[in-house]
Amino acid sequence: MRICVYGAGAIGGNFAARLAAAGNDVSVVARGAHLDAIRARGLTLRTGDRTIVGKVKASDRPADLGPQDVVISTLKASSLGDLAANVTPLLGPDTPVVFAQNGIPWWYGNGLAEHRPKAPDLSRLDPGGALAKAVGFDRALGGVITTSNHVIEPGVIHNISPDRNTLWVGETDDRQTPRIEALRKTLIAAGIASPASKDIRYDIWHKLMANLTGSTLCLILGQPTTIQKTPMINRLARRAHEEALAVAAAHGVMLDDHPDTRYGEKRVYPDHRPSILQDYELGRPMEIEAIVRAPIAFGRSVGIDTPTLDAIESIAVSLAESK
Repeated sequence: MRICVYGAGAIGGNFAARLAAAGNDVSVVARGAHLDAIRARGLTLRTGDRTIVGKVKASDRPADLGPQDVVISTLKASSLGDLAANVTPLLGPDTPVVFAQNGIPWWYGNGLAEHRPKAPDLSRLDPGGALAKAVGFDRALGGVITTSNHVIEPGVIHNISPDRNTLWVGETDDRQTPRIEALRKTLIAAGIASPASKDIRYDIWHKLMANLTGSTLCLILGQPTTIQKTPMINRLARRAHEEALAVAAAHGVMLDDHPDTRYGEKRVYPDHRPSILQDYELGRPMEIEAIVRAPIAFGRSVGIDTPTLDAIESIAVSLAESK
């Protein structure tokens, strides 16, 4: 399969290296010293006791790479404007684009099942409708990732979760289509788990729970995830989680999740700084709209009171605006 990974940083680099090593024709869009290293030596992935070197085509200009069978965007939601401006040369007549990101995606209101309430205004996730124009709803596929990776030097990715590398993919209306099945088979053959998704919005909200109710507290406190196990912060995370579950349920997403499971005594809290905190500390754009403001807007649209999440939103937005 001819695949372009748009945004070959830590996560995208992991997937691109695996896909290339499995025999696919892989291209990556990358920048700076990382791009130079990939061009010179390929993409190196260190995972467990294995080293995988993926031979990929690399450029910071998508026009150099040509039309693809599929584009997998691993850009953060705050960086999708770059894709909207430059993705066209990668698109053939039937090329789908997987938006594998944190938070609520720009396409969420399209393809909703009839039993689910209308989504709130999500135009802030796609300013000016740029993604809708450049990609369109027919090409858009949902994607949810669970994996932990770091770029340890240009061109070299350390996968710190060798047994947890998953990409759920789904149509925006949850149809089981040939293009979804073909992509899942390709991912699985490359060592990337891709369970069948019957409800991509369920997968999105399930991943969102950790970012919205835990990672945001790490951002506010400037602390790694271990802070979530301290009694006072743990109580706060539980209240935020209860509110977030209620919002998801009001929009037809009944999560198999509970504060006692996510923030209970058996939970292991790694000494890890969530990406939203890393972005703040490094002065990079933060995914506030997708991870914080959009999900809270879902609650307001159906009249659910979310005082804990409202407080988190106010502080998180203030922090983002101060950078």
